[in-house]
Amino acid sequence: MGSLCCCLLLALALLGLRPAAAGKCDLQGLWRNELGSNMTLLALDMDGTFSGSYHTAVAATDKQILVSPLQGVLQPPGTKGQQPTFGFTVQWQFADSTTVFVGQCFVDRRGKETLETAWLLREGVPSRRDVWKATRVGTSVFTRVK
Repeated sequence: MGSLCCCLLLALALLGLRPAAAGKCDLQGLWRNELGSNMTLLALDMDGTFSGSYHTAVAATDKQILVSPLQGVLQPPGTKGQQPTFGFTVQWQFADSTTVFVGQCFVDRRGKETLETAWLLREGVPSRRDVWKATRVGTSVFTRVK
């Protein structure tokens, strides 16, 4: 039985899959969403904070799209599993706006990692009369880029 288990783990490793027991989420690395935006998340600090960069593939501007910094925090996994929640803020370098993301990291039985997120984008407006059009809301699904 032991050699069968070792063979199974070796086969999973060769296929690039992780067994379900090893399905702990790791935010560090390169991610891409369904619109083609790329995000790089750097290693977490001891307190769960992280930084990185975001290069959006879509923007409502005529300006050149620049890579923008992000700052975030990871909630440690609770007693219900290893699929933690997180949040981060992107400070856009090419627009008068900021976006906040909240989400959860999921790892399926085959080891595929997915970040399910919701976001709010707040754009600067010239006056309080224009506040009604200042905030956009949406969702994004990120998958790891290998």
